[in-house]
Amino acid sequence: MQKFKNEFWTATAGDLTQRRDHLATPTYQDAAADAKKIIIDPTDQHQDWLGAGAAITDSAAYLIWDVMDAAQRDKLLHELFDPEQGGFSSVRVPLGSCDFQSQDFYTYDDVPAGEHDATLEKFSIGEGQPGAKDATKDLKHIVPVLQAILKINPAVKVIASPWSAPAWMKDTQHLTHGGRLRFGEFTGNGYTEENRFEYIYAQYFVRYIDAYRKLGIPIYGLTIQNEPSNAAHWPAMIWTVPELAKFGYDYLRPALNRSYPDTKLYLLDDSFHAITKPITDEVTPAQAAAFDGIAVHTYSGPYDNFYKASRAFPNWQVVMTERRCMMTDPVKEAANIMFGVIGNWLVHNGLNMITLWNLALDERGLPNAADSTGREGVVTIDHTTGKVQRNLEYFMLRNFGQDVPVGSKVIGSTNYTRDGYTGSLGSVAFLSPTGDITAHLYNPTDQPLTAAVTVNGDGANWQNVTVPAYGTVTLHKSNGELNDSTIPVDDEFKLNPSPFNASDKAPDEY
Repeated sequence: MQKFKNEFWTATAGDLTQRRDHLATPTYQDAAADAKKIIIDPTDQHQDWLGAGAAITDSAAYLIWDVMDAAQRDKLLHELFDPEQGGFSSVRVPLGSCDFQSQDFYTYDDVPAGEHDATLEKFSIGEGQPGAKDATKDLKHIVPVLQAILKINPAVKVIASPWSAPAWMKDTQHLTHGGRLRFGEFTGNGYTEENRFEYIYAQYFVRYIDAYRKLGIPIYGLTIQNEPSNAAHWPAMIWTVPELAKFGYDYLRPALNRSYPDTKLYLLDDSFHAITKPITDEVTPAQAAAFDGIAVHTYSGPYDNFYKASRAFPNWQVVMTERRCMMTDPVKEAANIMFGVIGNWLVHNGLNMITLWNLALDERGLPNAADSTGREGVVTIDHTTGKVQRNLEYFMLRNFGQDVPVGSKVIGSTNYTRDGYTGSLGSVAFLSPTGDITAHLYNPTDQPLTAAVTVNGDGANWQNVTVPAYGTVTLHKSNGELNDSTIPVDDEFKLNPSPFNASDKAPDEY
């Protein structure tokens, strides 16, 4: 039987009456009669685990930078991103503005209507010193928050996604309500590749990476477009999957190869309903080689599109770049989505990374420039005091950040659910580069369930544990030091959610 020097077990209930409460390490014994047997198999190795985190929108960054004082901000960011505490390891940022804004909508090359800027002479991510009251665009909130995060954990991965190209590059001449890139058109003088809108837009991404690098913020990865199927009334732009594949292959990957060849590039950045055909019918093998993977949102299925896409190009990473945190969902729905589908089932079946939407909002679900209401952040920050409350999504992310080292491999483990939220216990397990074993168990029912856990090689020696209703148990076995940090107590303040915008609700929450 394998022996580890240290073990750390926690339990989190769906209603948060348990909040990663430390459990005594279960002793080895026979499996309880009613236990669901979970076998962890380190010999059955799957995808790399890249990490978990959330989006730093202008809204989230505004609350962290302008509402919190320096001591509150430092305490929260350490709690979230310090590997000895929460261990969050990824963030997503909008490349330009999005719907969650405290500022007016902008891109990095806004010119008066009717004008063009073919050489991107007016490109700017903002004016002023990062974090200064008179700073603009990204320099006002997003950049200083990212700089603070990277001081705490310089290995945090930053993935950037545009909501819209500058209006002058689009056929509508507007940032909002969709519109398309001016494919096949020219600007400047001549019919050379350098004068195509596609070529210029690719340089726009490179200029963005340049600007962020100068500020000490490396960009780990890019997507070409947030939700390319969504012509929303906030900044948005429409692309088909073949258009994304062609632009990435013909223009953006070559531009990156000339300057930043190690930058990851991900296809899609939308929910699974946007994959309407077999991926091999819309993306050629040569085009697929220009991408490092596919970025997905988890608002709607069908999930078999996820499996088909990842298996069609098995060298691709599958990164989740968005799932909103909802403010008014019942425990069952919220836990099934966050703990069950995202934090368990999808990772068990191939997901490499989880990034939620937004890291922080206030007690009203604000700031928000586009009435995407009824939301909450991973944490809620009181807009008058800077006090903090932690939401269910926080605990899902901390289950990963605190217990699963980045670079671990997902390994085999027994499952009793076919989709993450029906049936009985789900599980996902990991093997770290140093030999640590971690597992998460999820109970999708309204009653506690008993699990009996063993590791391949331990034989019929079981550790019995109770998994709370709609909750998780995590276990971490190591021969080294363990992160056994505890969750701070929430501050007290009242929530005041704005009404939910029913028209913005996804048709299939699972």
